Amino acid sequence: MKTRIDSPQRDRWALLRFAIIGPLLAAPPAPGELALALKALSARSWRHPRTGEPVRFGFSTLERWYYRVRAAENPVLPLRNRLRSNIGQFPSLTPLVITTLTTQYREHPGWTAKLHYDNLQAVLQGQGVTLPSYPTIRRYLQAQGLFRQARPKRATAGAIAARDHLERLEVRSYEVEQTAALWHLDFHHGSRQVLTRAGTWETPMLLGIIDDHSRLLCHLQWYLDETAESLIHGLCQAFMKRGLPRALMTDNGAAMVAEETTNGLALLGVLHQATLPYSPYHYVAL
Repeated sequence: MKTRIDSPQRDRWALLRFAIIGPLLAAPPAPGELALALKALSARSWRHPRTGEPVRFGFSTLERWYYRVRAAENPVLPLRNRLRSNIGQFPSLTPLVITTLTTQYREHPGWTAKLHYDNLQAVLQGQGVTLPSYPTIRRYLQAQGLFRQARPKRATAGAIAARDHLERLEVRSYEVEQTAALWHLDFHHGSRQVLTRAGTWETPMLLGIIDDHSRLLCHLQWYLDETAESLIHGLCQAFMKRGLPRALMTDNGAAMVAEETTNGLALLGVLHQATLPYSPYHYVAL
């Protein structure tokens, strides 16, 4: 089955224009019949290259396309949409607006682009500064990487430090090159409660252990608690099934950083690596 490869928007427009004008280049009309041919083309409907809706082009537009490509070596290139000379630049943004917007973002990184724009209007009102439109402000924020940042759920010292750490450094995806070079594990709460033998309702937790390179699930098991005993039991099951990994990455839960867990891994020669606090993006989500 063939898959459609979407070409850039500029190329799609150029191909459409060439498909319309191309027959006039392959079979030029007789002298005096060019206007009739262009009028016939202007009366037809064509498929919009982006939306797929019917679209028509005027006589003068078709005439401009025809004379543009008639003397060109490559008739498709002149039909591409022309890029703006100031692409990537923002001439409507004055230094005062840029400074105010940047300072405002540093103080309130959780604001939306619309809120930044409304606040700029209030701050710069009466200063004789022409404020650009909201789409310009939004495009500038996106171009500078000033995206909206989620606020920490708990404004603790660790959460704030993790947020600042994420802002300063670049986050990249990774994958080790060898199987059993790195494992990840985590507990996940079940969506339903179960009735235990003691007659109480408990929410079970699933311990998952996955290999980073192969994405093989080394072991899955349900538990009623997230303790070091349950974690070590599940790890032992994975070790007996798949052998020992070179390294194990976990979060900073109590069961993961318990001495029983860390000392046992050290005795087995397994490197235990913990993620930064409040940084779950560091390891694989099961």
